[in-house]
Amino acid sequence: MDLVTLTMTQLRDLQDKVRQELSSRERDDLNKAREQIRVIAQQAGIPLKQLMLAGVPPRAGKVAVRYRHPDNAAEQWTGRGRQPLWVKNWLASGKSIDLLRV
Repeated sequence: MDLVTLTMTQLRDLQDKVRQELSSRERDDLNKAREQIRVIAQQAGIPLKQLMLAGVPPRAGKVAVRYRHPDNAAEQWTGRGRQPLWVKNWLASGKSIDLLRV
């Protein structure tokens, strides 16, 4: 097929067909790989769920609160992520963050 001789409409149609075919083949390849993994796990006597979780570290619990507003215990911060507005205001007033430490 000589692409130079195709019109823009024909080229776009071809492009759509290529995208569809690529998507179809990717799905097929993924399904084949899943089936191969399932068969290997079954032959090894390993439950697929256990295999999928192998090497994944357990999720850590909640992060402890490190800072708490002395006048309002509901305002607390772990020290991670962006500083809450109350912490920014505290620091802007010239006070030390160490005074908030739990």
